[in-house]
Amino acid sequence: MSQPLKPLRVVVAGLGNMGRSHALAYFENPGFEIAALVNRSDVPLPGGLAGHEIRRSFADALRDEKPDVAAIATYSDSHADYAVAALEAGCHVFVEKPLATTVADARRVVDAAKANGRKLVVGYILRHHPSWMRLIAEARKLGGPYVFRMNLNQQSSGKTWETHRQLMQTTSPIVDCGVHYLDVMLQITDAKPVEVRGMGVRLSDEIAPDMYNYGHLQVLFDDGSVGWYEAGWGPMISETAFFVKDVMSPKGCVSIVMAEGVKSDDIDTHTKTSTIRLHSAATGADGRFTKPDELLSMAGEPGHQQLCDAEQAFLLNAIREDIDLTRHMDDAVKSLAVCLAADESVRTGKTVKL
Repeated sequence: MSQPLKPLRVVVAGLGNMGRSHALAYFENPGFEIAALVNRSDVPLPGGLAGHEIRRSFADALRDEKPDVAAIATYSDSHADYAVAALEAGCHVFVEKPLATTVADARRVVDAAKANGRKLVVGYILRHHPSWMRLIAEARKLGGPYVFRMNLNQQSSGKTWETHRQLMQTTSPIVDCGVHYLDVMLQITDAKPVEVRGMGVRLSDEIAPDMYNYGHLQVLFDDGSVGWYEAGWGPMISETAFFVKDVMSPKGCVSIVMAEGVKSDDIDTHTKTSTIRLHSAATGADGRFTKPDELLSMAGEPGHQQLCDAEQAFLLNAIREDIDLTRHMDDAVKSLAVCLAADESVRTGKTVKL
């Protein structure tokens, strides 16, 4: 009889909203065992995590615990250095998006994963979401060229605005959130992004003079597809049309339709989809549409914690089954490159050729 596989020991760095959720996913999955939790300060820990000591140094935890896996959910500017240190220490790595704050650093992480023969999974939570997987599949069936219309604005206050201000010390909203939606665009079209234009406005004195809390990017692809993405954070952001996820093509369109009354600051609305609407552009001899729009109910879909659980189950499977993650890593670099080019465009006022 074969012996049961030993659980993989994990060090989790960063215990903000995402880090705590990932730590809970490791705690609940018998394939993992938490070796150490690392954070700059003490924070309340949910559920079964409460008994764990919070350590201050990621480097010390790597050295002392010699874990199999490092999960990195710190602020973006430390992602690359932490990930490379962990990969060179022999760990597989899960790192929250964005992978890094420069394309060169993102490539450095991918190169370290390849050089050390370790798995690198980037926290694109929507890749594990059944509704988003369905949206992508239905859009691909339509065929291009595409128009991508996407945004996620958050009218944030209190603790959430505090977190957003912290994030904006290193990363603008169109980079931090935009990588998700550029990743979705790249999964739908096999075309290459070739040009980006970005616009941004600083709407608050509470952020640095060279940072902006509202941003908008427009991207052109080599097959003629076009897309835009918009992201704004803060107490002044409008709740009107804060969530648009819409893909059009010559054959029709597919959209995510949100329920009435949802709030932009509720984390579950960032992933929950409510309903997918499919529209066919086909018309008959009389010029009228040949079939009504189809509404696909997404009732019973996973919530935020279940999606984090699914991400870590994917990581475990990638390690144990030796899944080739080349495309996963390449897409992570590509989506980041588009968003960073948009950020460069905001700052220079010029279009960026990719």
